Amino acid sequence: MMKFKLNGLTCSLATAAALLASPVAAMEEVTIAYFLEWPTPNQYAQATGLYEEAMGVRVNWRAFETGVQMSAAMAGGAVQIAFSQGVPPFVVASSAGMDIELAAVAVTYDDNDNCVVHESTGITAENAVELEGQRVAVPLGTAAHYGMLRQLEHFGIDPSNLSIVDLSPADGAAAMARGDVAMACGWGGGLRRMMEYGDVLLTGAEKRELGIRIFDVVSVESGFGAAHPELVASFLRVTDDMNQRFQSDREAMAPVIAEAAGMDMEGTNATLDAFGFPLIEEQLGPEWLGGGLQAFLLEVAEFFVEQGTIESALESYEGVVNTAYMNMAAEM
Repeated sequence: MMKFKLNGLTCSLATAAALLASPVAAMEEVTIAYFLEWPTPNQYAQATGLYEEAMGVRVNWRAFETGVQMSAAMAGGAVQIAFSQGVPPFVVASSAGMDIELAAVAVTYDDNDNCVVHESTGITAENAVELEGQRVAVPLGTAAHYGMLRQLEHFGIDPSNLSIVDLSPADGAAAMARGDVAMACGWGGGLRRMMEYGDVLLTGAEKRELGIRIFDVVSVESGFGAAHPELVASFLRVTDDMNQRFQSDREAMAPVIAEAAGMDMEGTNATLDAFGFPLIEEQLGPEWLGGGLQAFLLEVAEFFVEQGTIESALESYEGVVNTAYMNMAAEM
């Protein structure tokens, strides 16, 4: 079984987390991780200063290419909150003992995270086994990586029989354009560019039927959250306000979101159409923070252990999901 080289990263995350265990001083600014080319309603608040107004601190927004990079930055103290971090990077970090906790669900996107097979290969769902021996690009430890492994399992393909290279979605799309890889996996703008050269093996609906759920979370550095729960709750409150407003005011918000995401309107609208933004009331229900999410984290972790991606899973992920922030936000 192939073992992906995440152990060094997880060890460094755990070490950095231990060094950051001391109490957090009074905050004058907060740094929040996010993705470019990943348009979400909260970027309206990002662009218009509504977060600063509600949180009472200066908010710095720092763009990353993957959720794994977000974890490393959080472990190093450079980031306090990560918006739209993939579930697999969160699972890898929390399983390694990093001082990180899940505060909310950011976005669901079964159709906006997938693997694309180059049209020149002639490979489809019917003959997917022909991927064996081929070169595949995927950002390791991400939702795309998890989704790829689950799809390979469905098709009976041993990942050790592939040549897997760790590339961001943008770099994976470029590799596909050059014909360097038979398949590339990713999300957002990178996925859209991949689709210019091929097609997916399974649609979002087909993945859901297999139990492959794709969503991102809001994660928090635990020491920061313990010292400043009101800041985290305020962040979640504003985020939920933007999600609610988007339902009735999308036309006015979309141009601002597009600019903040670094995208044109066509790409922004196409991406937003594939996204879901669960509101606080739904998130506090049984499917999400009420128990379903914790169970899914354990499922992902155990799958990663089986694949040799991580050494071990936690016995339970109840302890790394903190519902207090969302409950506080619901009362604001």
